[in-house]
Amino acid sequence: MIRPSLNDLTAFVTVANRRSFRRAADELGIAPSTLSHAMRALEERMGVRLLNRTTRSVSPTEAGFELLGRLQPALATLDQALDSIATFRGSVTGTVRINAPRLGGTILMRDILPAMAERFPDVVVDFVVEGKLIDIVSAGFDAGVRLVDSIPKDMIAVPFVDAVSFVCVAAPAYLERFGEPGAPDELVHHRCIGHRVPGGKLYHWEFERAGKALTIEVGGPVILDDEELMVDAAIKCLGIGYVASPAAEAALAEGRLRQVLAAWAPAPEAVAVYYPGHRAVPPALRAFLDVVKGLRK
Repeated sequence: MIRPSLNDLTAFVTVANRRSFRRAADELGIAPSTLSHAMRALEERMGVRLLNRTTRSVSPTEAGFELLGRLQPALATLDQALDSIATFRGSVTGTVRINAPRLGGTILMRDILPAMAERFPDVVVDFVVEGKLIDIVSAGFDAGVRLVDSIPKDMIAVPFVDAVSFVCVAAPAYLERFGEPGAPDELVHHRCIGHRVPGGKLYHWEFERAGKALTIEVGGPVILDDEELMVDAAIKCLGIGYVASPAAEAALAEGRLRQVLAAWAPAPEAVAVYYPGHRAVPPALRAFLDVVKGLRK
């Protein structure tokens, strides 16, 4: 048997993990047809079928799972060996892929990306802003950003923002016309800007005071799935909005919005970068994490 090349084995692991020739080809930077031909050639050289193919998906065979289970730790060890000499090159290079919701994207753009560009100019941050919660490993990301309480337990979390609050805001002109609610249950008499979460459901607003928690179902003239648009809608007097504090801080500081029901604001939540704990940390991701950790000092 002709021994497969390292490129072929790496390509097989990528296809087996992504369960898609297209996604694996995008990650490897080659055409899907080229990748498919390479996998058939690999199977011919090894004398065994490694992948089950249908018109819609691809998955490892029993032999494929056996090979995948042995190759992944071996390739991780190889990555560690190559990463161990990074310091001898004098600078960190590479690409780090980060997935974040709009809230996390705003904070990263403000606090972390400028520091990355200054400290590690040869590292490319491939930054994708996405509303829905995803599996960062299967989607090919090195790390993600979420509220700490929503991070999967098998991930390593590095908090970098401690005080993200969710606030009710309204334009001064709206409050002059309709009045200001004195308690959350009065929101049923107000126009409110609905928030559709990534899964498709409408978000019920959460409040807390003196240990008492309330969840309110609101209604109003518009439903949105983007916090920046919610802030704009509130500024335009379409109703009261409920958003993360970083999204509204500029409008609040400029007086275009006012916070309401401040005494009922829920406790702040921490935001963290998270990444898989079972993988070797590549130099580009390690550099990114160093910048995140440095913000907390």
